Amino acid sequence: MEIKHDILWRVYLCFLGIVIFSLIILGKVVYLQRVEGAHWLAEARHQQQKYQEIAAERGTIYSEDGSMLSTSIPFFDIYIDFAAEGLREKNGKRFRNNIDSLSRSLASLFNENRGDIRKKLMTGYRNKDRYYLLKRNCSFQQYSRLRTFPLVRLGKNKSGFIAEVKTRRLNPFGLLANRTIGLSREFIDSDGRLRNTNVGLEKTYDSLLKGTDGNRLVRFIAGGVYVPMEGYEIEPENGKDIITTLDVNIQDIAENALLKMLKENECTHGTCIVMEVKTGKIKAIANLGKNVSGEYWEDLNYAIRASEPGSTFKLASLLALLEDKKVKLTEHVNLEEGSWKVNGRTVYDSERHGRTDVTVKDAFKYSSNVGMAKLVTLHYGKDPELFVNRLKQLRLNETSGIDLVGETKPIIKNPKSKTWSATSLPWMSFGYEVLVSPLQTLMLYNAVANEGRMMKPYLLQAVRNAGILISESKPETVNESICSEQTLRLLQECLLSVCNEEEGTGYQLFASAPYKAAGKTGTALVANGNRGYGDHVYQSSFAGYFPAENPQYSCIVVIRNKPFAKKYYGAAVAGPVFKEIADKLYALNIENNHAPSYVFPIDSSSSVYAGTSNDLRKILQDLRVNFKDSIARNDWAELQNSNTAQVMHGRSLLTDRMPDVSGLGLKDALFLLENRNMNIVLKGKGKVKSQSIKAGDPVFKNQSVVLELF
Repeated sequence: MEIKHDILWRVYLCFLGIVIFSLIILGKVVYLQRVEGAHWLAEARHQQQKYQEIAAERGTIYSEDGSMLSTSIPFFDIYIDFAAEGLREKNGKRFRNNIDSLSRSLASLFNENRGDIRKKLMTGYRNKDRYYLLKRNCSFQQYSRLRTFPLVRLGKNKSGFIAEVKTRRLNPFGLLANRTIGLSREFIDSDGRLRNTNVGLEKTYDSLLKGTDGNRLVRFIAGGVYVPMEGYEIEPENGKDIITTLDVNIQDIAENALLKMLKENECTHGTCIVMEVKTGKIKAIANLGKNVSGEYWEDLNYAIRASEPGSTFKLASLLALLEDKKVKLTEHVNLEEGSWKVNGRTVYDSERHGRTDVTVKDAFKYSSNVGMAKLVTLHYGKDPELFVNRLKQLRLNETSGIDLVGETKPIIKNPKSKTWSATSLPWMSFGYEVLVSPLQTLMLYNAVANEGRMMKPYLLQAVRNAGILISESKPETVNESICSEQTLRLLQECLLSVCNEEEGTGYQLFASAPYKAAGKTGTALVANGNRGYGDHVYQSSFAGYFPAENPQYSCIVVIRNKPFAKKYYGAAVAGPVFKEIADKLYALNIENNHAPSYVFPIDSSSSVYAGTSNDLRKILQDLRVNFKDSIARNDWAELQNSNTAQVMHGRSLLTDRMPDVSGLGLKDALFLLENRNMNIVLKGKGKVKSQSIKAGDPVFKNQSVVLELF
């Protein structure tokens, strides 16, 4: 009995424990369902749903004449929802009736085996795949053909076909101004998303070009795939378009001339800038460097990178001497046969010419380092700060301010600088121990051509949104007068002598030219990295303007040569590039050049909205949008953009004529057309973009009309 009692006690105890445990579980279930149910359901939905970013379409970059320099082109990922109701209704009759013809069309489009495609489609249909990837990165042409295929043309609900749009940045002109316009460099971020980093104008005006991204709600399904949910989208706001000052023809001329010389002389890199004299507009900016494979491409923006300019800097030194009344052009200076010792170092002229007593004008014409160094040392040696201040008045110690990211800061030494030495002043006089960019040098030469007025260089001409002008850049003067009129005339005379008088360093270049050019050559020995100056690497340059009598364009060419190059003088390397550009622009009737007549069209499909007049008026009033009411007594109206306000115009709708339904929402368009007993065929979604029957044409009962929506 005691054993039986003991066993029963244990059984009862276990049973009681099980009952208690069950009650606890049951209580927990009830608690989760009744008390925390809403919380866990929300968590489940959160894990199954998320908002996905929809990238805005990036704005287009145009040249001044309306040519596309950088634009976004669409690519499409094609998916199929094999569980779509329209596809599976009547036991899949629609799918079975179209599978063969669809497979044949897809095989032709994607150049694949018809049997393989049919097998894929059948497998996806049997498995009821909700988001089956058919093809990635279809072009717009492929997508347009796809929309006409059997089954697909019936629409999303009946075919299950879904297209996701992506964009890719494209420079239609390839290498042309590629670095200035901007490169799009794609990379994968830490979240696994495709991103890109831009340079040039793409980076400077990124905030305008990129627009505002939208988002959409997507739902998780089997296989790690997220499917978009209808009705939960915030449309992106597309980026604005920018119009540059660049001219495609001038850019092409500049790049080809530069590339030809770089290849011929096996140069390391080079840059060329063409500026409109009166305005400061950059008409061309070429930057070419040699990559590891020996090919030239737009790798760095050398135009805005500071370096030792060499002899083109002598224009600034001569300006200081003339403006401070230190010298006259007719005064004489001893060139010491091309070498002169000063404070323990020797100044050399680039050529051993053997000359001694020459005028100041001739010293400049011959590009004598000795002549310029002696003049500056003689007149500013006791007060170098006076010379440095003159350079600062020419803004050579400031960046140009051009609308490009990455411009390096110039360096103009002064007597208080740590690196100032007893030879700094003479070496600065001919373009050493100073760092300025080619663009800064060009600003000085352009100012001389522009009657002393220094212009700020710029690349942005205008900003437009859907064809509507948002803002426009105007020429900006940064220095009304760089010097007195007397000094200016003397500087112009000296620059003219370099190219048009015998023994001028640029005379041979322009001896047979049908126009006169004014400019200055430059040849600077530069350091080859850590190897120093022993490799005899020279930087060749030429800066000037043309035609000299009525300057239209200024131009600078700066080229870095390979070590021990056979030719390296500015007149032999940079000069021919300048000459080729000047010749071709002169041939294009440079003196009769006019502003481009191209007018950017307004994108009417995105700037016109239509509907009932009362609805439009109420929306505008509620949103506090400034508008002009020109409706009169019409029941229907359209809303159009103007540069200052929205304008409402009435629409006349005759009952026996085809109405203008462009800009209307689908609901309003159907109302108007169905009242005329017309059959409507729809393509796309959104508001009406186009109609197959022209507005105002006669219509009859049961006539079909195709509406394209977007």
